[in-house]
This record gives sequence, structure tokens and C-alpha cells, in this order.
Amino acid sequence: FSRKRRERRGMSRGVFRYRSDFEKVVLLANFEKRGWVRTHDDNWNFYWANKHSAQSVFGPDSGHRLSDSQMINHFPNHFELTRKDHMVKNLKRYRKELIKEGRLEDVGDILEYVPMTFSLPSDYSLFVEEFKRHPHTTWIVKPGAKCQGQGIFLINKVSQVKRWASSKQFPSLNLNGRDSFVISRYIDNPLLIGGLKFDLRLYVLVASYRPLRAYIHEGGFARFCTVRYSNDVGQIDNMLIHLTNVAVQKHAEGYSDRHGGKWTIANLRLYVESVHGRAAADHLFSQIEFVIIQSLKAVQNVMINDRHCFEVYGYDLLIDENLHPWLLEVNASPSLSSTTASDRILKTQVLGDAFDILFPREFQEYCMRSNRGDPHHYMSSNRSSFEINTSSSAANQPSVHATQATLTCPSTTSGARSKDPQSADGQKDAQESACVCVACPPKPMGVASWGMPPVAAQVELGGYQVLIDESTPIDPTKRGPKPKPRRWI
Repeated sequence: FSRKRRERRGMSRGVFRYRSDFEKVVLLANFEKRGWVRTHDDNWNFYWANKHSAQSVFGPDSGHRLSDSQMINHFPNHFELTRKDHMVKNLKRYRKELIKEGRLEDVGDILEYVPMTFSLPSDYSLFVEEFKRHPHTTWIVKPGAKCQGQGIFLINKVSQVKRWASSKQFPSLNLNGRDSFVISRYIDNPLLIGGLKFDLRLYVLVASYRPLRAYIHEGGFARFCTVRYSNDVGQIDNMLIHLTNVAVQKHAEGYSDRHGGKWTIANLRLYVESVHGRAAADHLFSQIEFVIIQSLKAVQNVMINDRHCFEVYGYDLLIDENLHPWLLEVNASPSLSSTTASDRILKTQVLGDAFDILFPREFQEYCMRSNRGDPHHYMSSNRSSFEINTSSSAANQPSVHATQATLTCPSTTSGARSKDPQSADGQKDAQESACVCVACPPKPMGVASWGMPPVAAQVELGGYQVLIDESTPIDPTKRGPKPKPRRWI
């Protein structure tokens, strides 16, 4: 069949349709495993979009409004966390809010885990003042919206910034223009293994920002440089020493296609435990969890919490010789390219586990029924397995019940009023009927759809562990069982 004929055939069967801007094996393997059918138009249930396509979907000129059976992999303003300059701005603002509220000592200072950073060109004068106070410090300059090590360089003199700005080799940097860069204090005492510098890549799934609900995957890896580390001034321009990005290291002579210069997080933790002890390893990874949670809280109130959206972030962190973690950046579209077989298995599992959380079977069945033109009927066998949050923590979510009490169900007799969904009769009728219109009690949806996850027993977390879940408030007066230690690392 031709592509268009296959798509029309899928629409008539009522299948779950996906659209993707990427031709990555780890993505396509997950789609094929679930029996999803690809489409190239706007009739999709799930869209794995690049950042530019996601912005066009939510743009004011798009004229597109997402339905209940559609989800996309980016929040409208994801750049508040994933652009380096915006991330630093929001972290500083968040710290000021904690100081104003008198909660900084109780919560902790997130900026203790972020290298001192200034935005260029707006903070250029502040950077010069700081450089004069510490003239022998090395700094690293990064473009605000690029990745894979592009446009990064190190400096140890202010004159180098001015000379680089006017260089013909880098015309994109204009201190009087619109291009945004960040300049951060370079961590020159990294933890070394075998004399090599490395950093961490961790995967974090955010299903909702209000209430904040995030998961961290037990997978992840450490990326190593191929050249022994040296902070000698003569090696300041050797990016094979200072940058761990695979896009940079794969061009080195010492790069190995067999292991890709990567360690699993589990192996890294075993190393830290064997050298520094288990207590030090536990403290290190608890600090890493703190950094991730606080970075999400820093953008919680500025992020547009669209219920059709989620994010799979790639967190990059560096560990120094004192076992202190440093947050380097957060990637909205972490690389899905596979350099080794183990790399492909890991990334396939990261995405597959995320899809299991976000798209439970009941949600997929609802989408299939909607695709067949039957949006007002839904299998009622598992309705009791899902709940909608009615606690105070969901105060920012749309009030579904307040509207339902005055609306008419289209599947009932014309002109009849629907029963109060909070009453016993209304709940009984909800179990018997399969209607999913706005006049009836909430239908079971995907994890991210209504801002409330299914009952914990119904969610397959796979390799993910709950990092933070504000959807269920904790009563401090009631003591529960002691939480089990995390197994994500």
C-alpha cells in the first residue's frame, strides 16, 4: 500500500496514531512494539516533535487545538529550563523567592550546585568585576541555545572574550547583538577515573508541573573524555580534554566504538562506593536528586502546564574531586542516537518505560475509539482504577466537577439533566454508563492528561522511580511505613 492508503486504512480501523520528526531506531522500535501506526498529518494521538515543531503547534498562528486524545513531548515554553541562560535566570529568581519567604535554610541553596554563571552580553560588566576579583580563574563560554558542544570555548583572560567576539571565525557572537551566551566558572578539579574527566547523563520524565510529578530513570551513564585531563594553560584549547560530548569525542583517535567511552550509572556508583565508601556514595546521589528536584521547582510556576504535554529531560551533571555535584545543563531533546549496542538498549528502555507510564492501555483504547468516530463511549471495565485529584494541591487544575453539575449529557434523553457526579446515584450511573462527555464523571485518561496519575498499582514504572509527586499531599500527623531505598542507581 502507498503511505496515504496505509494511513487511511489505519484511520478506519481506529488504531493509535503517532507522528515523529526523528528517524531513530530507539523511537521506531517502541512504536512498532506497541502496534502504533505512523501518520504525517495532524490526525495523530502522539507527536514526538523537535523543539521547533512543538513551538509551531502551540503558536498563535497555528490554529491547532489539541484534543483529549493527543499528547506531545514538549511543554510550550520548555526553554525556561533547557536554555542555559533561562535556566540560570530562573534558578536565581527561585533563590530570591526562598530568601523572601524565609525558607532558604530549610530547602537548601540550589546555587551551591550551579557554577557561577553570567549571561552575555547583558551581564558582561558583572562578569568583568568578578573576573578582577579572581584573576586566575578559568571560565567556559557556551551558546545559550546550542548543544553537542557547539561553540564552546575556555578563557582565562577578559581580552580573550573581546578578541573572540570580533573574530571572523565566530561571527555569531556579537556583544552588541541579540545572540545570548553564558559564561560560567570552569570546574577545574573534576573527579577523575583513570586520569579522565567525565560527566553524567540522567533521564528525568516530567508528566506534570502543577502538581509537580517527576520520575527519574535508574539507567543513565557517565561519558568520558578520551585524553587524560590537564588544567595546564597550554591545553586550554584542547576540547578533547575538557568536553565529554560524544559529538566531540568520537573524532578522537582514542575513541572506542565498542563501549563508546561510557559507563553505566550502576558501575559508577560501585566505583564511588569502593573508593570513598557507601555513605559518601549515598550522600552524593541524594545531592543529585536534590539538584534535579529544585531545578524543576524553580520553573514550576513559570512553566505553562498544558495537560497534553510531558518532557523527557536529559540532565548533565559534573562531579568534582570532593564528590560535589554540579548542574551543567538540562536538555529538552537528549540525543537518541545509539553509539553502541548497550546504548541502544538503554535508550530504548528509557523511552519504553516513559510510554508505559504516559500511555496506559485504557488511554490507548480511548484514542482508538475516538479515531473510529466513537468518542462518547469507553470501556467501563477499568473505570474504577483511575481517579481525578480533588485535593487542594490540584487547585490550579480546571474544575471538572463544578461544570458537570450543570451540563447535559448528549447520550441521555434530549433536555435531561445529568446527575450530580458527587452523589451516590451519579457515581453508580458513571460505573454503568460509558459516556466520556464533559457532563459525566471524568473518563480515565493518560497520566499527563488530567494532571492526575492512575492509582499507583495500575502504573508500570519500569526503570523509573518516583522522584517527586505533589499530586497526593502528605499529612505530617500520620506516620506511614518507612520508604524503601531507591533502586535507580
